Amino acid sequence: MVLIIALCALMAACGFHPMYGAGLSPQLSSIYVEPLAERDGYELRNTLIDLLGSNGEMRGKRYRLTLTLRESNQGVALRGDAAITRYNDTLAANFTLTDMNGKVITEGSQTGLTAYNVTSSPYATMMAQQDADKRAAQDIAEHIRLDLAAYFRQRR
Repeated sequence: MVLIIALCALMAACGFHPMYGAGLSPQLSSIYVEPLAERDGYELRNTLIDLLGSNGEMRGKRYRLTLTLRESNQGVALRGDAAITRYNDTLAANFTLTDMNGKVITEGSQTGLTAYNVTSSPYATMMAQQDADKRAAQDIAEHIRLDLAAYFRQRR
């Protein structure tokens, strides 16, 4: 018990401030996330809207988040007959946060790497790839939310 109290005192003395519960909800929920055409973009946008606490509508927003995506697949496991049995699926997102007048507030990039196995069923392989894409988009959305929260936290 004494150790826990001592650690808490040390954390307070070093300038550590938790990001969660820091009153960032109003700033994060005032971000409009631009729609993306890609299927992975749809997943990324919806996850970001949920994580930011936004409603997906532009009305009443102070900021606009624009995203661009790049996806690549790379075969990483081969059988003896040179058939690929596993793919690494990389999804990279660049983001720009602007105010509603178009002034750039902050920007950055995040990358998500997932993998999936190739099976004898083309349908199962396609579903595995879509699941990998979905997981990468969700991971990127969480990292973008953390980047934006860190930005707003530092501005305080």
